[in-house]
Amino acid sequence: MSIQQGKTSMWVKSSYSAGNGACVEISSPVISEIAVRDSKDPHGPTLSFAPASWSAFVSDVSRGAFDLD
Repeated sequence: MSIQQGKTSMWVKSSYSAGNGACVEISSPVISEIAVRDSKDPHGPTLSFAPASWSAFVSDVSRGAFDLD
């Protein structure tokens, strides 16, 4: 399932999550917010991002900006 800004109230596991339990889940119940949480702790804290900030982060990850190599 893909995330639709302002239309995804259910938590969706990231397609980039590995099978090792290091997963994040994302939702966007309102158009002004992207919410992120640790899938291992669904009742724990969440982070919220403005859509432009989230898009910039995902773009940076996709191009390898945070790779340790």
